[in-house]
Amino acid sequence: MDISGFPFGAIDWKDVEAVEHTASAEGGGTGSAIWRTLEVGGVRVRMVEYSPGYVSDHWCQKGHIVLCIAGELQTELKDGRRFTLRPGMSFHVADGGEAHRSSTEVGARLFIVD
Repeated sequence: MDISGFPFGAIDWKDVEAVEHTASAEGGGTGSAIWRTLEVGGVRVRMVEYSPGYVSDHWCQKGHIVLCIAGELQTELKDGRRFTLRPGMSFHVADGGEAHRSSTEVGARLFIVD
């Protein structure tokens, strides 16, 4: 990730369009996620809200920096390791790094940079 080439900006996330993404049952997923997304100079910045019972429908290989703002998020790595994020906790992973997928029983609100 190269953070360059864009001016200072303040974001009021309630003013950013909300787009709902429903997890594919065919891929083993359940629930939905609401994304509020800004693309700035090649960097994607998102506020994401996962519904209670959300389970990702795929293994992700994209790099992220993820901060849990509310709720609780379980992240599983393809090698079997599991991590739980609670408010104030974060994780980071490189593009092409450990394949990961997330789920939440209670719902979660995340701030994500990728």
